[in-house]
Amino acid sequence: MKIKVNGKEREINGSSISLAELLKREKVENPEMVSVQLNNEFVDKVKLAGVYLKQADEVDFLYFMGGGSLNGSV
Repeated sequence: MKIKVNGKEREINGSSISLAELLKREKVENPEMVSVQLNNEFVDKVKLAGVYLKQADEVDFLYFMGGGSLNGSV
């Protein structure tokens, strides 16, 4: 099965894989801190193990970071 992960095509062996398993296979750092989008829709973290990918799905792993000014001033 072919899918896209963060814009890059991946060939996945087997006919089904959950988003939780994909996080492990892709060795995503700090998986508890990542938000997952499937076909441009956010997936609730508690549902990752129950959402299975299909041919041509697009998955994005997103990290949200707080920010501030570069020089420390407001």
